[in-house]
Amino acid sequence: MDEARAIETYFSQSGKMRAKLTSPIMFRYQDTLPRVEFPQTLHVDFYSDSLTVESILDAKYGRYLEGQKKMFLKDSVVVIQRFNQDTLRCQELWWDQNKEIFYTDKPVKITKRDGTVLPGQGLEASQEFRNIKIINPSQGILPVPESDFTGIATADSSVVTDSVPKRRPFPSADSVRPQ
Repeated sequence: MDEARAIETYFSQSGKMRAKLTSPIMFRYQDTLPRVEFPQTLHVDFYSDSLTVESILDAKYGRYLEGQKKMFLKDSVVVIQRFNQDTLRCQELWWDQNKEIFYTDKPVKITKRDGTVLPGQGLEASQEFRNIKIINPSQGILPVPESDFTGIATADSSVVTDSVPKRRPFPSADSVRPQ
């Protein structure tokens, strides 16, 4: 096992720089499964073709499988798309360097800049985090600005002038019993 500290390493594809990884410590294992582990946090900047940072990633642990060019990330994984500030949070995530995608089958939560929260189970996303698909979405939170609740009727609103509800007699016990 090799050990290195204050790591800064670069990932490229087809001669283009795609990502820069920094970490305080790295262990490289050259056994039956060559891998690199980052046990004390890691940070990755993902670059566009014009070398601007498109998305950033932080995790408390990472393991890079060299032969497969895949990175397994776990524990407080956060990915932020720099253009629109969409933020992914999950406990486990894979990065496939060859396919330039993120994926997981674990619970995920995406928070958008406007406060919209999109939770679900499983995710596939492009590396630049512009194309995101939650595999099994669940109920989320959609913020509605207070200005949308003015209490003032507009011309296209339906307004009921009688605010007192009409009394309707309750059905008798005999009328609701099953036959």
